[in-house]
Amino acid sequence: MKKVKVAVFPAGSEIGLEICNALKYDKYIELIGLTSVLDHSEMVYRNIEIVPYYTDKDFTQKLNEVLDREQVDYLYPAYDDVLLFLTRRQEEIHAKIITSGRETVEITRSKKKTYAFFGGEPFIPDVYAKPDEVNQYPVFAKPDIGQGSQGVRKINGPKEWDKIENLETMIITEYLPGEEVTVDCFTGHDGVLQSCIVRRRERIKNGIAVRARRISTEPQVAEIAECLNRKLDLKGAWFFQLKKSDSGIYKLLEIAARIAGTMGLSRNVGINYPLLTVYLHRGMMVEVSENPCDALVERALVSRYRLSILYQTVYVDLDDTLIVRGEANTLLILYLYQCVNQKKRRVLLSRHSGEIAEYLEQFCIPAALFDKLVFVGTEPKSKYITEKEAILIDDSYRERREVMQHCKIPVFGPENVESLIDWR
Repeated sequence: MKKVKVAVFPAGSEIGLEICNALKYDKYIELIGLTSVLDHSEMVYRNIEIVPYYTDKDFTQKLNEVLDREQVDYLYPAYDDVLLFLTRRQEEIHAKIITSGRETVEITRSKKKTYAFFGGEPFIPDVYAKPDEVNQYPVFAKPDIGQGSQGVRKINGPKEWDKIENLETMIITEYLPGEEVTVDCFTGHDGVLQSCIVRRRERIKNGIAVRARRISTEPQVAEIAECLNRKLDLKGAWFFQLKKSDSGIYKLLEIAARIAGTMGLSRNVGINYPLLTVYLHRGMMVEVSENPCDALVERALVSRYRLSILYQTVYVDLDDTLIVRGEANTLLILYLYQCVNQKKRRVLLSRHSGEIAEYLEQFCIPAALFDKLVFVGTEPKSKYITEKEAILIDDSYRERREVMQHCKIPVFGPENVESLIDWR
């Protein structure tokens, strides 16, 4: 199979980061991150290019310059407004946009258009054109064009309308007090719905599901998915959100013809939606399969670091550093294999009595992971550190201080190893 280049924009959105995680190990794909501002994407994408904001007047020209220079085959939108913008301009863009049909993207970007398009379906909530039409409170007021629960308000009575700004841009619907779920879907060749995975949004922060759990797909949800898929021109991955009414009936909140940031939950049970979508756009026949297991995702802010340190050799302590509480330090081992890939020299310094290689073998750590095994006995470790472009990783503050004073090199404890990991 021919290798292709896939650019993701904006690379630093939650969607862009999920696309990166989903595609970065595929041997037939070379990823390029496009961003308008330096953000987390530079920590995970090997290749980052700066482009203007999509609202800038020269965006398309500058974007095409990057696409041509990098010889990009596919452009993956990773934000709702960007998806709509690029889909409308497919003829002007010098790469194939990974998107569904233009009319579908237009409809799904607007809740008013979505509800009008599916008018009469039992899963469409009651919609009020203006506050005067509301005959039962409470109701929901939310932006017609928006995402992530941003700007959603619960209106408990007529007097609260005065507090709502830009009411003309809002849509008013019945109040839905029940459980909220997101449904990840995949539409394959000939418009066939191949996947419908439901995840319950158990905790939401800033509009993002930071705790979600896979649950079984109820017949009602499957019927809604089939209806949406039948009437829209969808291609590849997409999702929709439902919320139960007080009578226990699922009603549609919104549809998005794109990857969801929390699709990583589905990816980790075997359904890699972003990758399947690329394959589909390449004209390949794809099948969806999954592992039959329960799954839970819990998300939090993740820190990535970059230090301005140049080194070619890593000295590592053994006891309480590489082996901690009778177990191998898996993060440190990950880092050491990174050093192997980066051709950095690895030296194990140990005060451990006995055969070091045999001791490592007890923990399934190959002695070949190190270029050299050194028994230092009772002597200071600085005596065995000869390179100037080097670092030491050691749990002992006293040992680190001694090496820093005598060798003038950076030193790290096991808790600092995360700052040395290159996640790109």
